[in-house]
Amino acid sequence: MNMEIGIKVGDYRYSFTKEKNEMDEMVLRFSKILDSMNIKCSIVSGYVAILFGRSRLSEDIDILIESMNYEKFVNLWKELSREFWCIITDDPQSAYYKYLNDGYAIRFSLKDKIIPNIEIKFPKSDIEKWVIENALNVHINGDEIKISSIELQIAFKLYLGSEKDIEDAKYLYSFFEEGIDKSSLEYFIKKFNVEAIARRYLQ
Repeated sequence: MNMEIGIKVGDYRYSFTKEKNEMDEMVLRFSKILDSMNIKCSIVSGYVAILFGRSRLSEDIDILIESMNYEKFVNLWKELSREFWCIITDDPQSAYYKYLNDGYAIRFSLKDKIIPNIEIKFPKSDIEKWVIENALNVHINGDEIKISSIELQIAFKLYLGSEKDIEDAKYLYSFFEEGIDKSSLEYFIKKFNVEAIARRYLQ
């Protein structure tokens, strides 16, 4: 992975080129649609670590998108339907009222595929709203996606606590260590009440 000055992540700026895999291509296409409709979003969870070189398998990409009314969602559904299909339901009304508006996620994949897929949901908490409003821009081979705060991702992965999540947190901490906003990381570590596990793994 070749790093060039470009995109702000913590106190550093990163832009990079990489040989894009299937997940990268899919998330870039999905992100372009969201961006074309001025829909705020933020990629969270495991794909953030994978994006920056963590070698592990994953079948999905988690994206928080801003809450919206049904009319705007239908327009989004129509645009997505040109390239993607919803794995959960083929009815936009059900997708909106029975899933997204009720706090549940829905999944999209490229047509004729199920895996990998993209899971989208509306924010359910103030911290998820913050993640969307404070998303970081990252350029991949000249294309742009938006990801969650690295500091928050590290703390949240420690909070989830599985072996896979802890390894994600350790990888992100090591990769961005010199550029991490330590005060922000400490804040989120306290927010998720993971001080002990942070002391153990973030060395």
